[in-house]
Amino acid sequence: MQQKSILILTLAVIVILVAVPITINAESEIIPSWIKNTAGFWADDKISDVEFMNAIEFLITQGTIQVPNFPGVLDVDTITIGFIPNENADELSPKAEELKNFLQQRLGVTVEVVIPTSYELIIEGLRFGHIDAAFMDAGPAWIAHQRSGVEVVAAEVVAGKVNYQATVWTKADNDSINSLVDTIGKRVAFTSITGSSGFVRPMGTLVANGDVQIQGDDIVAVKAALADTFEAYTFAGGYKTALELLLNDNVDVAFGSDIAPQKYLTIEQQNQLRIVEQIGPVPSHVLVVSADMSDSTKKLFVNAMLELNKDANNHILKNVYGAEALLPTTTSMHIGEFGTYIDSLSGIDQEILDKYNLQK
Repeated sequence: MQQKSILILTLAVIVILVAVPITINAESEIIPSWIKNTAGFWADDKISDVEFMNAIEFLITQGTIQVPNFPGVLDVDTITIGFIPNENADELSPKAEELKNFLQQRLGVTVEVVIPTSYELIIEGLRFGHIDAAFMDAGPAWIAHQRSGVEVVAAEVVAGKVNYQATVWTKADNDSINSLVDTIGKRVAFTSITGSSGFVRPMGTLVANGDVQIQGDDIVAVKAALADTFEAYTFAGGYKTALELLLNDNVDVAFGSDIAPQKYLTIEQQNQLRIVEQIGPVPSHVLVVSADMSDSTKKLFVNAMLELNKDANNHILKNVYGAEALLPTTTSMHIGEFGTYIDSLSGIDQEILDKYNLQK
């Protein structure tokens, strides 16, 4: 009995110290008598601890006892955020500063922003603790996950979506091409060797499905496979040029985004094309955190970033990269499938990183 009384007193002191407000629901002015009896029986060792805790759980479930969820604790003094390498860093800097000030106010710690000249610097920074979080394209984010263990915590929402569709296009009057596999042996236009929908997704799918074999472990082997797979191939340099090559009958197929024709072509030109196949989604930009960030800091940081979805703060997010919102997600959910296509194309990871290296 004495031990139970001491335990009850100790619990009461703890409750006071952590300032947990225990309130009585307006509809119930007193604790039910059976709860009081249960507490007494427990104190006299007449019922088990489990039975007593069931009674307490009942009060919490009914809302008679209201216990708030306490936020986690930041265990760092500074959070450093990396931004996508940008040739117009001077234009991005003021927008990044606005985000920095917002986060400092929300988190109560120093926030620093860096706009490096390459993704490799971001990846190394995440790996060695110089950068804690970063905005990244899907491809570099997958490479960072592979090399330094970073985790995706949110995806950018653009036009109401967190992805767009990699699409195969041909002329409307061409009935010989009806699937991605049918492009083998044809004249094709990719956007660039690092293009997500214009190369990585279509070529990676052919390789992953076993329709194309790469003999080697570097980018030279990938280019050799291209020469063996297609009658002719070209890297057009962008969506519009790839589609124009198709319209002018220079190629039989163009790879790219599902919305590229609407964006770059006239209605008359669009009517000359048809979709062969939508291969699958290409993920939007992501927000990643380092593998070393603690769970409590991660939770508070992500929650602060999600505050940018609110109307009062949304302009800060839109000003940075044009995203409408951030959607909580994970590495496997958002970029895991796309990452398999990067992995299937030997040497493409370095090509992707070099694309964003402003010093080259």
